[in-house]
Amino acid sequence: MQYDLEPGNFVVNPLQKEWGIGQIQSIIKNKATINFQNVGKQVVNLDNISLDKIPNEQ
Repeated sequence: MQYDLEPGNFVVNPLQKEWGIGQIQSIIKNKATINFQNVGKQVVNLDNISLDKIPNEQ
């Protein structure tokens, strides 16, 4: 499965909005390591969570 995400993208986890904005550090297969503002580094399974990508224009 392909994801429209790459390291450096900024994202929000819609299931955990209180985590704040996260920046993708790496993606290996379906696992993304993301550094979030409020909870630090988290590993999420992209098959289970649809992250909302934040346009870089902000």
